[in-house]
Amino acid sequence: MGITEPGAGDSAIGAVERAFAVVGVMRERGTVRIDDVATALDIPTSTAHSHLATLESVGYVVQGEDGYRLSCRFLRDGVAVRQRRNVFRATRAEIEALAESTGEVANLGMEENGQRVILYQAEGTEAVYDNAPIGEHTEMHWTALGKAILAHLPADYVDEVVDTYGLPRATRHTITDRDRLDRELARIEDRGYAIEDEERREGIRSVASPVVVDGRVVGSISVSGPKERLDDERIEDAILPELRNTVNVVEVKYAYE
Repeated sequence: MGITEPGAGDSAIGAVERAFAVVGVMRERGTVRIDDVATALDIPTSTAHSHLATLESVGYVVQGEDGYRLSCRFLRDGVAVRQRRNVFRATRAEIEALAESTGEVANLGMEENGQRVILYQAEGTEAVYDNAPIGEHTEMHWTALGKAILAHLPADYVDEVVDTYGLPRATRHTITDRDRLDRELARIEDRGYAIEDEERREGIRSVASPVVVDGRVVGSISVSGPKERLDDERIEDAILPELRNTVNVVEVKYAYE
């Protein structure tokens, strides 16, 4: 287990890095023109055009009247990557059931390269979407999903995560002190679940439990919603029993994948 920082290492190929930087600009902006990419990345228009034309030739970019946009080949690739994850196959139906039973947003997360990734989510009838899309990578310490996983990872890997990404602030509630984070992770490990209290988004709370199979954390499952609905009493009396049951079912299903 180790973290590879983007662009790290002598073997990194500049042209490949630049191509993914172009993809990043297009992901953020939608449809772009050559000048948009050149300005965003501070590169010559000829270089921007070369990257766009190459990506178009291999089918990852399409050109329309308004400019260039990413193609659905990225969707195909993302779906294929996710489908190969045992934790996704074992969890998808259970996430949907959890969202239905709680009425809130239910999420499946995993750790990748020291960050939290959302693999799947489902929305209940009363759900309030908190702008955390499937595939989003973000800081582990911001979220209940991430903290639930961090609390069950080796201490030296937690050190590596913090050394690599630091403890940046997302809101005024975010944990930014290492000693406080260590105390929080110890408490999570002891009680078996993590609480996110407006640490990533103002007004949003979340509760998450890790999915642990054969002593190894393979992901985490959470329920999230507005702070006024996810108070301590409801979390303790109603949501946690549903969450724990879901995790138990997933752990059994995962073991037989």
